[in-house]
Amino acid sequence: MKTFNLALLATAAMAALAGSAQAQDDCLIGISMKTLGAPYFAAQEQYAREYAEEIGCKTVSADAGDDLNKQVADVEDMVAQGVDALIINVRDSQGLVPAVNAAAAAGVKVVAIDSTIDPSANIVTLVQSSNTQNGQLVGQWLADQTKGEDLKIALLSGDQGNEVGQERRLGVLAGLIEGQLRNGGTASFEIVGQGWGNWGNEGGLTAMEDILTANPDVNVVLGENDSMLLGARNALRAQGLEDDVLLVAAADGQREALELIKEGEYGATGLNSPRVVATTAVDIAKQAIDGSLDENTPKVTYTTPAAITQDNVDQYYDENSVF
Repeated sequence: MKTFNLALLATAAMAALAGSAQAQDDCLIGISMKTLGAPYFAAQEQYAREYAEEIGCKTVSADAGDDLNKQVADVEDMVAQGVDALIINVRDSQGLVPAVNAAAAAGVKVVAIDSTIDPSANIVTLVQSSNTQNGQLVGQWLADQTKGEDLKIALLSGDQGNEVGQERRLGVLAGLIEGQLRNGGTASFEIVGQGWGNWGNEGGLTAMEDILTANPDVNVVLGENDSMLLGARNALRAQGLEDDVLLVAAADGQREALELIKEGEYGATGLNSPRVVATTAVDIAKQAIDGSLDENTPKVTYTTPAAITQDNVDQYYDENSVF
């Protein structure tokens, strides 16, 4: 009969626990956000932080406040603190490259999220929804909903020079053109104005007010995200136009937008879940830290695209979502 030394077993168990705690202490993930001023980015940071801690890593997080120099300093500070991996949503696709490459040179595993970074950046991968594919699906839906109509579109964009915004609007317009060609053999619409809403609700409201001043006959508002479009809806309601204008967003899937889609008061939005993007990035960062990451991991990792409409919104709506 085998006998067991309980004292030795207890010592071994304590050592295992200590080793586990040490492993957690050794796993430190930095989260550098270009801004927390928009709901999507705030949710993204929260999901990344909570999930990293859930899988046993400590985190350090920073908000650059939409300031390139601040984000560079944030990254440098995180490297000095000894982070093993860095999750970064970059303020400037070119301006963050030196800081990211310096972090990688110091042994930090860098995973970019959401916002595109220049290919010269030494990152493990960029995790984002496909702005082009989401946009095309939204645009095709718009074409199907507006067959034969004379479209006068107000375009709400984030900030000038932003590659993500450009990808989103061009994706929707490409899908709209393709859908119109498929449906009738011709394509026609007018962009009556472009407003810059800085990705937020208040910015969308102000931009919409400005566009309506010169173009009260708008019948479609296309936003590069839900937050700006929700602000634009308030401007339309103030003028009694909400029932005359179709609202479509290239991306996000914000809870308030999905609620309006369910009620038939908002047309469609592209699926850009901050939870899926953030948790996918953290998983990849942890695998890179552990040395278990597939060596064939692509430089861009896309989440599954979808246009969320009244027909499928129940698949995506979560009343408890933080975004």
